[in-house]
Amino acid sequence: MEYVILAVVIAVVAVGAIAGLVVSGRRRQQLPPKSQAPVITAPKTTPREPQVGDESAPPTEEPRRTVEEVPLPEAVEAVEVEAPAEAETAPAIEVPEPTAGRLVRLRSRLSRSQNSLGKGLLSLLSREHLDEDTWEEIEETLLTADVGVAPTQELVERLRTRVKVLGTRTPDELRALLREELVELLGKDADRTVRSTKHEEGPAVVLVVGVNGVGKTTTTGKLARVLVADGRTVVLGAADTFRAAAADQLQTWGERVGARTVRGPEGGDPASIAFDAVKEGIAEGADTVLVDTAGRLHTKTGLMDELGKVKRVVEKHGPVDEVLLVLDATTGQNGLIQARVFAEVVDITGIVLTKLDGTAKGGIVVAVQRELGVPVKLIGLGEGADDLAPFEPGAFVDALIGD
Repeated sequence: MEYVILAVVIAVVAVGAIAGLVVSGRRRQQLPPKSQAPVITAPKTTPREPQVGDESAPPTEEPRRTVEEVPLPEAVEAVEVEAPAEAETAPAIEVPEPTAGRLVRLRSRLSRSQNSLGKGLLSLLSREHLDEDTWEEIEETLLTADVGVAPTQELVERLRTRVKVLGTRTPDELRALLREELVELLGKDADRTVRSTKHEEGPAVVLVVGVNGVGKTTTTGKLARVLVADGRTVVLGAADTFRAAAADQLQTWGERVGARTVRGPEGGDPASIAFDAVKEGIAEGADTVLVDTAGRLHTKTGLMDELGKVKRVVEKHGPVDEVLLVLDATTGQNGLIQARVFAEVVDITGIVLTKLDGTAKGGIVVAVQRELGVPVKLIGLGEGADDLAPFEPGAFVDALIGD
């Protein structure tokens, strides 16, 4: 019996020892690992400044230098700093070229028309025998140059009569004969002056009309230069509110010659802007007010009616002195269709032909004058600022047929 009791006690003790070892092992596994202390690197030369909580320590003695031992800094040469230049408040005003004789100076620009019309006619007229075939070629040359059917027939008939009666055969005689007839056909006695002189009612008012793409706004700016070159003071009215940047473009032209530009919001009422431009011209005592109207398509009835409204509103200040129709010389007969429609809405008083340097159809000058019964007053012969010239029939014909 004693042995049994002793065995039970030993078993209980063994079980308790084993349980203690298991619990101890689990506790050791659950303990977090010891954290490593942060590494602090002390400065090599400069002592650390005291921080909050640091105990005060007696000051350490540092070597000191006398005034004689401290070196003085080297003298630095003074650098003169230029004052910034004042920004220019306004662009420099340009002085346009004089308009007198401008067409003569630009005659080389008509080289294409010269080769097709002038020299072509002289070559045909210089043939030994002027038979019916030759006269038909002369007629075809004139029609190709957009002279028009009626003016062509008239010119050919006059040339045939004079060559037959006078018997002119030398090149110089033929050139003189052709020049005389062409000048007569262009209308040598027509009044081609742009009415831009101030009168009792106020400044002269010039409306510039035309379809999109003919160079209307550019022509208005160049016309301002023409008038300034002739001694006029000009106010510009940017009434083309439908084309983006048209007002900016016109204002740039005005600033270059010192002309004020009256403008309004994009998409605003063109008639109102034109009215304000004339009002400004009266207040300034300007000689001329140039109004750039919107480039309306001649097929848009509503827009054409609005152009008539602009003219009526402007006339509340006084009469409109000029209505200049800008036509692209390269459009030929299509330009004549445009001219007819504009003439029905406003009274056209003069024509401006642009891009005449880029076409061989110089005869459009004759055709458009016959169509509207109004003279060509200005022609554009290039993209330069001073390439808009007053039209002179004699100089124009000389450029066509050469010296």
